Amino acid sequence: MHTKVNILGIQVSSITNGNLLDAFSKAIANKQFTQVAITPVNSIVAALKDPKVKEVYNASEYVLCDGMPVKWASHFLGNPIVERITGLDLLPDLIQFAAYKNYSVFLLGASPGVAEKLKQVALAKYPNCNIAGIYVPPFMKTFTAEENQKMVDAVNAVQPDIVLVSLTAPKQDLWIAQNRAVLKTSVCVGIGGAFEVMAGLAKRAPKWMHNAGLEWFYRFIQEPKRMFRRYFIEAPIFIPLVIKQKLFGSKHYN
Repeated sequence: MHTKVNILGIQVSSITNGNLLDAFSKAIANKQFTQVAITPVNSIVAALKDPKVKEVYNASEYVLCDGMPVKWASHFLGNPIVERITGLDLLPDLIQFAAYKNYSVFLLGASPGVAEKLKQVALAKYPNCNIAGIYVPPFMKTFTAEENQKMVDAVNAVQPDIVLVSLTAPKQDLWIAQNRAVLKTSVCVGIGGAFEVMAGLAKRAPKWMHNAGLEWFYRFIQEPKRMFRRYFIEAPIFIPLVIKQKLFGSKHYN
């Protein structure tokens, strides 16, 4: 068990990266399905708009704090989250962890060629890393039943210890929740766009911007059209709602 912090009705995990990896080891040893959602501000806003997304996040075993605004909100609300764990930080740690522990990993999603490049990078750094399979579904707003079954079958054919799903949030989190009863794996992580960064196909913000909470600005400069809505329409909604929670308590966000 670990502490969770209520931020606008989403129970966000307060856990260190080290303790999270230890929990993965236990889940794999016990063959216990564990869903991990990584939630920046836009994911929390999406959950406010869609009860199904909120239900999925709150049913996930781990909901990680991805984004300084989420961490700042926890401090403002008087219940600080101990560590920010982004997908960009977790992915390389997970690959290293899997190589060290001899866990098999399945890469699901991202654009064509990205997962293959990530596999090459992972094997160059950790030659014993077991990337057990890769599947890249076609881009669809909603997967057909036939395509969904292909995705499940691809995973189950190798029964990996860890599945990393790169379909963007909350789509990836909904997919994991929808299929958790039939997926033959232990740890399933909605990892977002981290494949491209670790594969060297996209750049991450400099460390000083990361530490200062300005990584969002770097991403906006790189992809202004795609990120405008996230950072200038959805994110501003977050701040007044957190203030409202501070003033009136969490009863409106349960």
